[in-house]
Amino acid sequence: MNVIVTDEGFAPDDWTDGFVTLDDAANDVVALDVSSDTDPDELYERLGRAELVRVDFPSFADGRGFTIARTLRLKGYTGRLRAKGHVLADQYAMARRSGFDEVEIDHALANRQPEDQWLARADWKANNYQTRLRG
Repeated sequence: MNVIVTDEGFAPDDWTDGFVTLDDAANDVVALDVSSDTDPDELYERLGRAELVRVDFPSFADGRGFTIARTLRLKGYTGRLRAKGHVLADQYAMARRSGFDEVEIDHALANRQPEDQWLARADWKANNYQTRLRG
């Protein structure tokens, strides 16, 4: 089982309802698993009543997932958004600012980047360059 990262640190995954790909989604889908190349506008149109959307990050250098999260939030999606995969501790604040509620990482990454590295970025509202420029 993977590790879930939130502003409070590491936690086990509490989601038990499974995930469905966008291609297999029907009207009663509860949680969607989407790739980083998913069109965010199309995704929003097909969300239905999804309570959770998990966006894959195949590489830490692939920032398209941030665009998906931001677009969904701007369009009004209020459910849970989870980034999954190759998100680094240094990217946690960006993930939160773009709209993600949590990040799912594997145990290997959790061992390389322990909880304290993620918690150092948990004050994501204060740690951005716009705030520093205003101060």
